[in-house]
Amino acid sequence: MCRKLADRGRRQEVVARVRIDDPPRRLFASHFCPRSQGERRSAHGQNLHTTCYNKPMRLHGYAPRPAHIKWLLDSDPAIRWQVMRDLTGEAPNAIAAERSRVATEGWGAKLLALQSPAGSWGGPKWDLITLYSLVVLKDLGLDPASKQARKMTDRVDKRLVFKWLNNRPYLHGETEPCINGRILGIGSYFKEPNDALANQLLSEQLEDGGWNCEAPKSRRSSFHTTICVLEGLLEYKRAGRKSAAVTKARKSAENYLLERRMFRSLRTGKVIDKCWLRFSFPMFWHYDVLRGLDYLRDAGIKPDSRVGDAIEAVMERRHQNGRWPLNLLHPEHIPLEMEIDVGGASRWNTLRALRVLRWYNNSTW
Repeated sequence: MCRKLADRGRRQEVVARVRIDDPPRRLFASHFCPRSQGERRSAHGQNLHTTCYNKPMRLHGYAPRPAHIKWLLDSDPAIRWQVMRDLTGEAPNAIAAERSRVATEGWGAKLLALQSPAGSWGGPKWDLITLYSLVVLKDLGLDPASKQARKMTDRVDKRLVFKWLNNRPYLHGETEPCINGRILGIGSYFKEPNDALANQLLSEQLEDGGWNCEAPKSRRSSFHTTICVLEGLLEYKRAGRKSAAVTKARKSAENYLLERRMFRSLRTGKVIDKCWLRFSFPMFWHYDVLRGLDYLRDAGIKPDSRVGDAIEAVMERRHQNGRWPLNLLHPEHIPLEMEIDVGGASRWNTLRALRVLRWYNNSTW
């Protein structure tokens, strides 16, 4: 865990509201089944029949049904446009029209309206709450070319600084890679890519392929920090910064996750943190399996056998009604409530799970 971020005084002093729904059904302990048989043993010694991970599992039973699509579309514009893009394959002009509503309706418009004239969100802990709010606006799909986004970005760019870093501009980043990865991402998405910040992150990559906010004290990477930096580098690339160094760094970090099957210890094969098998939105700085898989999908990474256990973990979380629940709420917050019914059906988790399963099922490896 990014303890440095979690413990520092600038973090919100909020009592954790972690509430979990029914525990997940049994997850398989081994990574692969033998080529000669379709059985594996669970942690309890039972023989379990499953598809060999030498070949992709075909997930036809997990394809969204019309009722699921209708339920997802009966929602906020931020959900609708992504359903249209990722699940129903609508025409680009229809997707763009729906996406444009994020700036003027629903969650996106509400969060934009809560920005102060000074450019921040929140009070004394404005720096982190502002970061979280900007990341959520990006995840909602706020069009950076919209006049609302330009106004918001202009405030951040011209009025926000880190006073404790000699008034360094906010979008130039600070000292921790878990924060700078996301600042690189929002800057690349809403304004322009910051080469100096990207180079700083590349210089901080650890030997095992990832990043850690506790480095150099810790030489072992953190899943939490690594996913934050990977998402930022992906936006940096999309903003036109394609370099061999960035490609190499991203590949090393992606392999860091994949070699650990997205959630397992490299040494023992055990689940590193069971909380990573429970899904939430927003994720803030927290890693989970669905977030990791959705990054791979978004980055256009071709799935292979190393994601098999993670895909299975996502399938295990689906309720019988075909929807994925909100498994927990993280203690961090933004000044906007979206989904708060822990244990209830989550459109965010259902959308992300369905598009991850589609990505996996459409693979040809």
